[in-house]
Amino acid sequence: MLEVQHLRKDFTRLRAVDDVSFTVEEGRIFGLIGPNGAGKSTTIRMIMDILQPDAGSVRIDGKPMSEDLKNLVGYLPEERGLYRKNKIEHVIAYFGSLKGMSVAEVREAARPLLDHFSLTQYEKRNVEELSKGNQQKLQFIISILHRPRLLVLDELFAGLDPVNQVLMQDALLGLKDDNRAIIFSTHQMEQAEKLCDDLLMIDRGQTVLHGSPSAIKREYGKNALRLEFTGDGNFLRDLPGVRSIDLAGNFAEIELQPDIQTNTIIEALLPRLELHHISRIEPSLHSIFIDIVGINRAENTDDATVTSRPSNRPTVMQHPQLRKQLFSGMIFFLVALLLSLQLRDGATILSVVFILLALSAGGWSFFRLFRLKAQVKRENHIQEEVQP
Repeated sequence: MLEVQHLRKDFTRLRAVDDVSFTVEEGRIFGLIGPNGAGKSTTIRMIMDILQPDAGSVRIDGKPMSEDLKNLVGYLPEERGLYRKNKIEHVIAYFGSLKGMSVAEVREAARPLLDHFSLTQYEKRNVEELSKGNQQKLQFIISILHRPRLLVLDELFAGLDPVNQVLMQDALLGLKDDNRAIIFSTHQMEQAEKLCDDLLMIDRGQTVLHGSPSAIKREYGKNALRLEFTGDGNFLRDLPGVRSIDLAGNFAEIELQPDIQTNTIIEALLPRLELHHISRIEPSLHSIFIDIVGINRAENTDDATVTSRPSNRPTVMQHPQLRKQLFSGMIFFLVALLLSLQLRDGATILSVVFILLALSAGGWSFFRLFRLKAQVKRENHIQEEVQP
């Protein structure tokens, strides 16, 4: 349903996202994972058309993202976008109306969700009266109210206690069963491992892992077994195909050569040991994450690549366009002042016109200055969020 191709986004001093590509299919949960500052939220903002990519494309059903297609998407941002002074029922009705829903449609869609998350009793209260976890549940309800085909969820479980995490997990799996396409962004590897069908890990804006959790574990895990047995296991040390062994009484963990099959080892063990338990040792996604990110950081510690930018970020007023607008505004106001001084010798229509034009031009320059200043501040704020 969703196709992301070769996304790239540069800020003043770094490349936040660098050639990221993936697809998200209906009826599957796609995990976008990585450490804080890896570029996850910037990628999501480009998918949602909040930020424009410097390169690459985002397509839904083969079409570029547009205002018409946004109603197909439900978005839960990492930062809450709720009106804290408003009643919960009014907030839900307002966000539903933005998606073209009538009041009756909003009530019908919201009722089972409020019941599921035990929020019905709070409908008449203001949002600010809710706990952090209940606000997160309300944000989720708003994001799925219009039954979107694609869900983009940034740090869904933030602020939720274990009980509410289970409720949220049940709701998420129900949406998957309802054939929704889901992007689940998190830096909590345990959640991603349990819930996601496909994973993309990014670090420093670049893809470092892509595949299903089981495929990633097979690729980065060791060919190892854990045994519990009765008998003398000392012969395991010299068994062909065993790379290393940790033997303690009737327990052993053995690492096999990459090409050795589990059945081959079992056949060698059965005549000499009574096996009580045998299992394959799989690395957790968390341990793979630590290893990969650690290697990636070590390789790039002293690497001055194209993704780097000058470390001394200029202050807002050091921006060249801002300085240009400030200088232009001051010149126009100075011209208006000089022309005004000449009015002591007698005003003419032409001189008054020139003064008004100079004042207008100066005012326009300062108006553009304030707009550009706000834009630069926003860009610097986003850059600070994605800076590793």
